[in-house]
Amino acid sequence: MARNAEKAMTALARFRQAQLEEGKVKERRPFLASECSELPKAEKWRRQIISEISKKVAQIQNAGLGEFRIRDLNDEINKLLREKGHWEYRIKELGGPDYRRFGPRMLDHEGKEVPGNRGYKYFGAARDLPGVRELFEKEPAPAQRKTRGELMKDVDAEYYGYRDEDDGVLLPLEAQYEKQAVMEAVQKWRAEKESRLPGEKPAQEEEEESIYSVQNLEPDDDENRDELEEEEGGISFFAHVPVPSQKEVEEALVRRKKMELLQRYASETLQAQSQEARALLGL
Repeated sequence: MARNAEKAMTALARFRQAQLEEGKVKERRPFLASECSELPKAEKWRRQIISEISKKVAQIQNAGLGEFRIRDLNDEINKLLREKGHWEYRIKELGGPDYRRFGPRMLDHEGKEVPGNRGYKYFGAARDLPGVRELFEKEPAPAQRKTRGELMKDVDAEYYGYRDEDDGVLLPLEAQYEKQAVMEAVQKWRAEKESRLPGEKPAQEEEEESIYSVQNLEPDDDENRDELEEEEGGISFFAHVPVPSQKEVEEALVRRKKMELLQRYASETLQAQSQEARALLGL
């Protein structure tokens, strides 16, 4: 293996050194932006990257390049955009202007902002590639919801159905259906009447026996009890306790009301006199 001193003495090395001294060899852009420590050179490399991006964006407008070439160009443009961001960040570290904040936005050839400005971007014919076109289709705008005030503007008497009969269509239809329903009910009633056996009473016409009726008969009145059983066709009920009449009930209520009023408003002396008088009268 040749040593470094021997390598430096080769013809190619001497030729390259001569070109560097004459200024004919272009200086290569550093692979990492952090390797540059001079602000003017960082500005130079940023402008160089922008120039390369512009050339590739112009090339990608040609849809006849083929799908694979278009995809490669789009990838290279995105790679240069990321590299441009690194150099802008380095320029800011070196005390230069903040291009990421005040610089112009990256626009496509139609003058519209590229979708996903901070992500992967598609330029020119790359936006018409299979699977990419769907990303740029605009979704239909959602229907705007009405406010409560706008909804209440449409609420009137017609909303609640108060004007349904004003059109002159509903009433004739209702009369027609009502007539048809009545005819069907009459036919049904006649069919039931004809199918009923002669002498049979309909269920609705049968008199229901009152379960609350109580026959207050004396125990020794056997004749009247037998007659009632024959007339009613069943067994009668007996009252085993004395049942007061309506008049007796009313008198008891009146006496009770009088006693309550006496106890509320009369004095003790008056109440004692009243009790004595009732005792004398035998009440």
